[in-house]
Amino acid sequence: VPREKFVPPEYKMSAYLDQPLPIGEGQTISAPHMVAMMCEVLDLKRGMKVLEVGTGCGYHAAVVAEIIGKEGKLYTIERIESLYKRAKEKLKDYSQVKVIHADGTEGWEEAAPYDRIYVTAAAPKVPEPLKRQLKVGGKLLAPVGRDRFYQDLLLVEKLSEDNFKIKNLGGVAFVPLIGKYGW
Repeated sequence: VPREKFVPPEYKMSAYLDQPLPIGEGQTISAPHMVAMMCEVLDLKRGMKVLEVGTGCGYHAAVVAEIIGKEGKLYTIERIESLYKRAKEKLKDYSQVKVIHADGTEGWEEAAPYDRIYVTAAAPKVPEPLKRQLKVGGKLLAPVGRDRFYQDLLLVEKLSEDNFKIKNLGGVAFVPLIGKYGW
C-alpha cells in the first residue's frame, strides 16, 4: 500500500521514513514498522471480520484490507469528522472497508462480534465495549497506559465470555484515545 497516498502533501517526501507523521487535527499516521508489527501480532487472515478504532488517514485500514481480502470485512471508526471524510475518500476503492464517524471507544455493536480488534490510540485501560464485541478466540490489540508519552501495547485474547489472557508486548507511544471509554 503506497503510504504517500495517505499522508498530507507536505509530508509526501517523508512518507517512507520509519516514523509517525502528522496528519492534522493533532493526530499522526503510525510508523510503518508499527503498522506491520500490529498486523503480524494480530495474525490477520483472509476472510476475517475486523474492527479498527481510530481510522486516522486510513493507511492502516488499507494495509489490513489487503491482508483480509475481499472476503473479509473491516469496520473502521474515526471520531474526528475531517479525518473521517478524508479517510472515506482514500478508502473508497476497498469494498471490504466501511468507514464510520463515531466514538470508537464504544466499538461498533451492529457488526459484532469481531475476529480481531485493534486500537490506534492509547487509552487508560482497554475499553470494556471492545472486549465484549470480540469473538471468543479473538484477539484485541491496544496501547494502554496513563502516561501521555509512554504506554504498553497489550494483546488481549478472549478465552471465554469473561476470561481474557493479556500479554504485554512492550512500550509504545500513541496519541490519546478520546471518547466515553478513553480519555
